[in-house]
Amino acid sequence: MSRPRSITGRPVVITGAASGIGRALATRLSRLGSPVALADVDADGLKATAAALHGRVLTRVLDVRDADDQLAFAGEVREWLPAPLAAVFNNAGVAVTSSVLDAVPEDDDWLHDINFRGVVHATRAFLPILAEQGEGAIVNTSSVYGLLGVPYQSAYCAAKFAVRGFTESLRQELAGSAVRAITVHPGGITTNIARNARVRRDPTGQGRSRDEMAAQFEAMTMTSPDKAAAIIHTGVDRGKARILVGPDAYLFDALARVTPTHYNAVLTRLMRRPRRTEAVR
Repeated sequence: MSRPRSITGRPVVITGAASGIGRALATRLSRLGSPVALADVDADGLKATAAALHGRVLTRVLDVRDADDQLAFAGEVREWLPAPLAAVFNNAGVAVTSSVLDAVPEDDDWLHDINFRGVVHATRAFLPILAEQGEGAIVNTSSVYGLLGVPYQSAYCAAKFAVRGFTESLRQELAGSAVRAITVHPGGITTNIARNARVRRDPTGQGRSRDEMAAQFEAMTMTSPDKAAAIIHTGVDRGKARILVGPDAYLFDALARVTPTHYNAVLTRLMRRPRRTEAVR
């Protein structure tokens, strides 16, 4: 099968564009000539991202949980497009840290509405545009936590596994067409997701404060958003259906295959080693 057209220099949509991987993707692709349509619920962060770009930009303050607003955004993008849409990057995401025993349903619902249903809403909003064109890519951000279950991340893992399953199902439906469905599995990316997470208490019982937990999480990261954006961009251009981001993503993938029920013991031993490891996007 031939490699798909490069997305470089062609229009793209990016959600979660106010910071982290979303901002890095916007910066990279805009610099390479792509018109970018950017969305995020963080109006100030979105404005800052757009201000740093020099090419054609459309911005939209958007809560990805709102299916109707996603459809409206897709309509705005359709009118704005200077050329066929190359890719839609569904990247918005949040985190919750809790044991299953102490989980607060409202927190889990908040995360699922953003991390999973937001992806579904955006896919359904933009897929008709790509189908009419006869080409393009839906690029949905899962996680390494969409490959393995991790303690105290049940809501996050559930949503990211769901993104993976949804996107893989879509991929099979699109087989034989030039419209692609791609999953992205970032490992540890240095973003503000830990600082913005909902944490009611330290689920390990160590009594760590929210800031202490976030600092420990961030201390384990080794992949920058810029590097992640480069890996994702290259993976899409190379026609990959699944993109692993960072060394730990390859480790998680291997453990899921080799020891699908005992991987946590291996991860725990590795995390105790005195080295800089990766946290999760």
